[in-house]
Amino acid sequence: MTPAQGKLDLREGFDEAGAIKDDFRRAVLEGLGQRPKWIPCKYLYDARGSALFEEICKLDEYYPTRTELALLHRHSDEIASLVGPNANVIEFGSGSSRKIRILLDTFEKPAAYVSVDISREHLLQEAQRLAVDYDGLSVIPIHADYTQGLEFPASVFESPRVGFFPGSNIGNFAPADAFRFLQELSRSMGEKSGFLVGVDLKKDERILAAAYNDARGITAAFNTNLLVRINRELAGDFDLAGFVHEAPYNAEKGRIEMHLKSVRPQTVRVEGHRFAFAEGETIHTESSYKYAADEFQALAEDAGWRPVACWQDPNRLFSLHYLETA
Repeated sequence: MTPAQGKLDLREGFDEAGAIKDDFRRAVLEGLGQRPKWIPCKYLYDARGSALFEEICKLDEYYPTRTELALLHRHSDEIASLVGPNANVIEFGSGSSRKIRILLDTFEKPAAYVSVDISREHLLQEAQRLAVDYDGLSVIPIHADYTQGLEFPASVFESPRVGFFPGSNIGNFAPADAFRFLQELSRSMGEKSGFLVGVDLKKDERILAAAYNDARGITAAFNTNLLVRINRELAGDFDLAGFVHEAPYNAEKGRIEMHLKSVRPQTVRVEGHRFAFAEGETIHTESSYKYAADEFQALAEDAGWRPVACWQDPNRLFSLHYLETA
């Protein structure tokens, strides 16, 4: 496409900032009160968290981003032929626009790009850039939590629809929750919809350990930033020196787990609530499930999608799947 001015469409009713903050408060207070303690990983992505994650994506140890980018470049023409012309493209957890630009550059006259993300500042920044760079493209940012279900603008259903869910974010769901997410998405997007999803493959545990425990400590800073956010937004008094990042691989469940581990007995206050930590007790902040390609295709098929194509890199680190509503 020729760089020119597109259209940034900020629609009333699609900014859920207040609801997201209320959900954050509820999730933190409930999660810290449980045994084991846990907080959903979506709350890692405030403005600072999103910026740190972009740094993670550039690390030598973190293979998913560069591998997925290579797959998108290599197979973008095939993907475009499956999507067809005049499609409305909906990206869940849009973050950086590097990956979607590969698709928008290849798709034939995409009608609109709907970007959904929980990080408001990051979302608007990238949407504004895309609107400037893509001639005639309607860019519709939606500040919302896509895990809670979405209602799309009516105009989205006037053209073919394709969802885009990169970065192996599907792995942040437990398999049962991934099934429900895929099932609800197949219903909400409707007939003749496509879905392009990135899925991290099962592999040598040493590769996984390095990817989530990088030598520069960027992933540790990303994880610890959750405590910074709680202190800032929820009147918390977490001592950052009292917690360390850990990311072991749970072979039984087939997932990497990120934790913040207390290095000593301590009590923390959040909005007047007190939470005791024993030495070695953790807050579970993220799970990243890994799938064999056929395992994910079976899950998607059970949830109402028909597997159409699967692309993997030569080293079998990562996969891209194109699905259609059954």
